[in-house]
Amino acid sequence: MSDSEDTTLKKLKTSPFDRNLAMAKVGVVTGTQVLGHELGNLFRGKAGREDRDREFYTRQAGYLADELGKLKGSVMKVGQMLSLYGQYFMPPEAVNVLAGLQDNTPPVDWEVVYPIVQQQLGPRRLAELEIEPRPLASASLGQVHVAWRKSDRRKMVLKIQYPGVGDAIDSDVRTLSRLMSMAKIMPKGISLAPIMEEVREMLHQEVDYGRELTMTQTYYERLKDDPRYVVPEVIEEYCSDLILAFSYEEALHVKSEEVQALPQARRDRIAANALELFFTEFFGWGLVQTDPHFGNFKVRIDPQGENDQLVLMDFGATRVFSRPFRNHYYNIVAGAYADDVEQMLAGAEGIGLMRTHFSENVRSAFVEVCRLIIEPFCQVCDERPPAEWLTEDGGYRWGRTDLPTRVAAAVSKAAMSRYFRVPPREIVFLHRRLVGVFVLLAVLDATIDGRQVLARYVTPLADDVSR
Repeated sequence: MSDSEDTTLKKLKTSPFDRNLAMAKVGVVTGTQVLGHELGNLFRGKAGREDRDREFYTRQAGYLADELGKLKGSVMKVGQMLSLYGQYFMPPEAVNVLAGLQDNTPPVDWEVVYPIVQQQLGPRRLAELEIEPRPLASASLGQVHVAWRKSDRRKMVLKIQYPGVGDAIDSDVRTLSRLMSMAKIMPKGISLAPIMEEVREMLHQEVDYGRELTMTQTYYERLKDDPRYVVPEVIEEYCSDLILAFSYEEALHVKSEEVQALPQARRDRIAANALELFFTEFFGWGLVQTDPHFGNFKVRIDPQGENDQLVLMDFGATRVFSRPFRNHYYNIVAGAYADDVEQMLAGAEGIGLMRTHFSENVRSAFVEVCRLIIEPFCQVCDERPPAEWLTEDGGYRWGRTDLPTRVAAAVSKAAMSRYFRVPPREIVFLHRRLVGVFVLLAVLDATIDGRQVLARYVTPLADDVSR
C-alpha cells in the first residue's frame, strides 16, 4: 500500500506491443553485457571464470529484477517464480535478487482500475457499494480495495485483476524466454523451456478467479468449525471474471509489534497451528496454498488471551497434489522421521528425484538433505541439534537455528552433481510453502516440539490419513 497517491501508476502497459518493446530494450542491454562478459572470460583462468560467472549471474539478475519490476502482470510474476526454481541451480545472490520481486509494488491509480469495476459489476451492483479508491494492497496481477455495502454497511474487500494481464501471459512468457536465454542467466546444461512452460501454466491458474473462488470456498467449508483459523467468506453477488469479493477480516501482520509482544506460550500455539495446518493440507487434503507471503497468513489476537487465530487469505496459488505423489512423499518424510534410508530413497525414486543407477554419493547427499530438513521433527537422529537450539523440554528454538542456511548449502552442493535434475513442479511449490512455514515459525521465535505434531501424520496410526 502506498503512503501517497503520487506514487500510483497512472498507466499500465497492457498491449503486447508496448510490453515487447519494453523488454526488447532490456534485451539490447543484456546482449551487450553478455558479449563483454564472454570476451573477458577469454583471458581468465578456470577459477577466475567461475568467480566472474557468479558475479555476472548476480548482476544480470539484478538488472532484470529492476526492469521487470517496472511492469505489472505476468512479467514480474515470472521473475518471482524463477527465484523458486533458481534456488536449485543459480548462485544464492542471484536468487535473492529475483526473490525481491515480491508483491509490494506501487498500486495502480483508481482511474485505471475503476473502469474494470464498472464493466464487471454493472451499474446496479456498483450502486450498492461504497469503494475506497486507495488500495489496501497491491500486487503484480491485481490489487485489493476495501468496500462497504450501503444497505447494511457490511465491510468487504474487492480483489481486482489488472486489465489485460491474463491476455498478455503467453506473449510475456515467450518474450521473457528469449530474454532469459539472451541474458545467459541460466547455467549451461539447464533447459529453460520446461521451467517457463510450468510458469506459464501457473500464471493462467492464478488469473482464473473462478478457480480461486472455488478454492476459497473449499477452505472456508473445511475450516469454518475450527476456532484456530479464519477464512474469508466469499460474497458471490459481487464476484466476476476479474473481481472477487470477500468478507473483510481484521488481522495483524505476524511482524507487528502486537504479535511480537505476545507471551511465548501464545506465540507457540500460533506456530503449532500453522505447522499443523500445513500437514493437514498436504497429508490430509492433498490441497496446499503454496504462496507463503506473510500477507496471506495474518494473526487475529484474542483480547481474552485464549484463542489467537490465523487468518488465511488468497487461495489463487492453491495446488492439488495427487495421491501417488503424496504416497511417495509420505515415504520420504516417514523415512526421514525414523531415519530409514531405504524408505527415503524408495519415496525419492517414486517421485523421480532419484534413480537406482545413481551413484552412492548422490544418494547419500539426498539422504543428508532429508535429515537436515527433518531436524526439528526427527524421532531418530544420529546427532541431536546443538543444545542452544533446544529448550529444556525438547522444544526447537526456531528463531535461533541456522537450518535454512544449512539446507540451502546442502541443496546447492547436491546440484553440482552431473545427475542433478530440476525437481518436479510439485516439489518446488510444496517446498515453497514449507520454507514459508519455517520462516513464520522463526519470526514468531517459536519453541515448539515439532515431533509431536508430525507424529500424527507419519506413524502407522496416520496411514489412513496420508495414504
